[in-house]
Amino acid sequence: MSVPPAVLAALVSRVRDGEPRLGPAGDRARLVVVDGPAGSGKTTLAAQLGDALPAQVVHMDDLYEGWSGLRAGTDRLLAQVLAPWAEGRDGRYARYDWEAGAFAEEHDVPRAPFLVVEGCGAGARRLADLTTLLVWVEAPDDVRLARGLARDGEGAREHWLAWMRDEREVYAAEGTAERADVRLDGWGAVA
Repeated sequence: MSVPPAVLAALVSRVRDGEPRLGPAGDRARLVVVDGPAGSGKTTLAAQLGDALPAQVVHMDDLYEGWSGLRAGTDRLLAQVLAPWAEGRDGRYARYDWEAGAFAEEHDVPRAPFLVVEGCGAGARRLADLTTLLVWVEAPDDVRLARGLARDGEGAREHWLAWMRDEREVYAAEGTAERADVRLDGWGAVA
């Protein structure tokens, strides 16, 4: 997915014009959250936003503890990145190495005017008060599964199917798509 230039420009304008909510009064940043099911195109959109704003991009894939870590990833995002930013401090997280099955090197997330976070579950309700713009990206299940297996290999099929079930539960409980400020389809068009 590559977001059309007009859509990207509109998103960037909304972020720049939006209320900064992340940090102490007088030193707040604008948090952009790109959420939606796996394989929908979130990573590509987040990279485009990161380049256009400019902003550092934090990927939830680095915070999940593997295929069963969907729910805990949001807790790590809050504890290691967003809570420190809310207090006016830099964030820092350990990246999960999916191949090694363990947390690896640490990454600094220095405070800046903008931060983009992308990944399943990043748009949790408990983060709404910190978020300037919540973008939901979606694509049909068969397209998402095909994209995921093209990236991860056919051997990951059962993991992908279980992940897709977990996401549906999380999104039903969180109401993320319904709360989104902007909804895009898996090809970058406004839905």
